Amino acid sequence: MSTSTHLTYKKSIADYLKVDDTKIFLFWKGRVALYAILKGLGITAGDEVIIPAFTCVVVPNAIIYLGAKPIYVDIDPATYNMDITKLATAITSKTKVIIAQNTFGLSPDINAIEALVGKSEISIIEDCTHGMGGYYKGKSNGTILKASFFSTQWNKPYSTGIGGMAYINDEALAKKISMYEQEAIQPSLKDNVSLRTLIWVRTNLITPATYWTAINMYRWLSHRKIVTGSSQGEELEKPIMPFGFFKGMSKTQARVGIKAILKMDLAIAHQRKVAAAYHKFFASHQISMPIVHQDYFHTYLKYPILVRDRAQFMERANQEKIELGEWFNSPIHPIIKDFDAWQYTWGNHPVAETISSQIVNLPTGININEVYLTRILTFLASEIRNILDGQAG
Repeated sequence: MSTSTHLTYKKSIADYLKVDDTKIFLFWKGRVALYAILKGLGITAGDEVIIPAFTCVVVPNAIIYLGAKPIYVDIDPATYNMDITKLATAITSKTKVIIAQNTFGLSPDINAIEALVGKSEISIIEDCTHGMGGYYKGKSNGTILKASFFSTQWNKPYSTGIGGMAYINDEALAKKISMYEQEAIQPSLKDNVSLRTLIWVRTNLITPATYWTAINMYRWLSHRKIVTGSSQGEELEKPIMPFGFFKGMSKTQARVGIKAILKMDLAIAHQRKVAAAYHKFFASHQISMPIVHQDYFHTYLKYPILVRDRAQFMERANQEKIELGEWFNSPIHPIIKDFDAWQYTWGNHPVAETISSQIVNLPTGININEVYLTRILTFLASEIRNILDGQAG
């Protein structure tokens, strides 16, 4: 797999994160990188892996694929990250890993988690799928712990169509991940053609006017495996590893990534500028938004708000041609039924369950120009009662 293109891409990632490029490993998707890390750590049947009860289904999937048990912990409503006060009671003698998720671009409180773990043998992995480009206490997200995984799929800090990588700062673990990287299934011609087509469509045809139609069509096609999608149909039906899951990165992804990562800082500066406009708008309507501590550099990949009636809010946004996100519309997004299959007991995590029923994500991407931002703010003003009621709980 290690072609000159892949090696150049690894160096581009390493240069951005200010780390050694021998610590970067490339995979077809971020969830494959997570699976590789867990496998390299020796996670197996009977082990427990702690995750936030506000995540994507692919995270517990990777755990269950190895026969281990995901242990869910409720979230802090002020940060949407794992509630540290509830983490301690979730740790048992079977706990082998804690996955510290960076949500919407806000780092988890890594030092607090490390303090709870102490000198035990529990490994902490950073889920940096939302977090690249941000900082925690002056250190780049994803580079602080012994292992982390990233995603470069649609709507992530930068996109290669789909894609993922791992950062490994542990010599023994890195040797295993390197072996897995070399052994991974190579993307087929069909994979490459499908991916190139999707990248072209996303780059050239997706506009605010076409957003909803295109996204709904993409989800329909990817669910039926007609196109290469973020989450394929079987991943959403049951936690059994799909055929061909453990796949390496294609040259197409690496080529796109080499160029895309150069625009990261510009994109993040734009995201923070748009977020500042949202901050100002909500403050003018006496709506308190979470305050980010000075130790964190929040990238605002998405700007989450709570609304009372999400269906109405989304429908009106559709009518006004305003793009919105739904991360996370479930504690294990996008699963809305049969939670037992993912070893999740409904009712045990009330904060995450309530928030996931009300949350919507305002866009912050580079396509949000001044005209578009004004339209979004006008729309928000028309929905202010819905928003106020949502903040009230």
